[in-house]
Amino acid sequence: MQRSKQGTKALVGALCKTTPCRASPENFLFNIVKRITPSAGIYWFSSNIHSSEIMWWWGNSIKFDPDQDIGDLQGKVILVTGGNNGLGKETVLRLAKHNPKCIYLGTRSLERGEAALDDIKNETPDSNIRLLEIDMASFASIESAVAVVKADFDRLDVLINNAGISNLPPDVTKDGYELQFGTNHMGHALLTKLLLPTMLKTAESAPAGAVRIVNISSDGHYHTTAPGINFDDLNLGNNWARYAQSKLANILHAKALAKRYPTIISVAVSPGTVRTSIFEKMNSPVLNVLITLFGWASLVTIPEGCKNQLWAATAPGVEPGFYYWPIGIKGGGNKFARDEALEEKLWEWTEAELAKHGY
Repeated sequence: MQRSKQGTKALVGALCKTTPCRASPENFLFNIVKRITPSAGIYWFSSNIHSSEIMWWWGNSIKFDPDQDIGDLQGKVILVTGGNNGLGKETVLRLAKHNPKCIYLGTRSLERGEAALDDIKNETPDSNIRLLEIDMASFASIESAVAVVKADFDRLDVLINNAGISNLPPDVTKDGYELQFGTNHMGHALLTKLLLPTMLKTAESAPAGAVRIVNISSDGHYHTTAPGINFDDLNLGNNWARYAQSKLANILHAKALAKRYPTIISVAVSPGTVRTSIFEKMNSPVLNVLITLFGWASLVTIPEGCKNQLWAATAPGVEPGFYYWPIGIKGGGNKFARDEALEEKLWEWTEAELAKHGY
């Protein structure tokens, strides 16, 4: 992502002078992409051009080098869900270089988790990383994983709710929730709820602001439509619409946590538009053309993409209750992400649903 930002600005700015658009380069790109096709995959791509990447180009992104800027993590216990590939794996690797007491690499597949662990250990042979078998689509699996963590340690300093799925056909979790919402939101909501007593206890003796919860959201949430989250029927909409409401829930959940637990810094972050396995699932010829045309300007590598969550998990100056664009830029999100009534409704609905299952 070291290609010239100035060149990108100049090109898009010049195009805006000759092509009808509403004042800004990001609106030009957004509208061009939107007019090509109304497919959900293209809308997802255009949302990221419209927001986080444009903020990265034209905004004041914080300079953050994980190798240099993450301090000594001695004594800290960290849990990263979805740690077996992509952003999660890279996050575990970067954190492991800074001497934490232990990192739990959350993985649904032990086989893939072991492969990831081998790769990370090749670079950080002295790190203490433990595989944690956890299926975010199963409350029973989550409960078992939490029992392991609590048996091992009486502290948890950082929880990075990174695991996620996207663009999947209609299905349900083992507990009966729409698969994407159940995995991306409900699973992490339960995990967080069960670990909160340990994290609150950790916060009592840790330096102020050291204990953190980081929800990995996405600018895909921009494609939610009224009412934001379809509580009456989470299965409504196409594959990407259901994904969008789950990512909206990640933002609202972090904001609700920040209000209720002020001794813990809880935030949501966007990684930007990262070239991960999500793109392999889109199966859109038009999107492939767009990636070819605009990929140099809009996609970031996995090492770049994980920086925002690493910053949120470790850097000083992170403020609770915000949705951050890369890197460290406060973003409001769409109107639903700023809707305090919807935030409260999600919290109350989630708590009631978890209570039905005995949590």
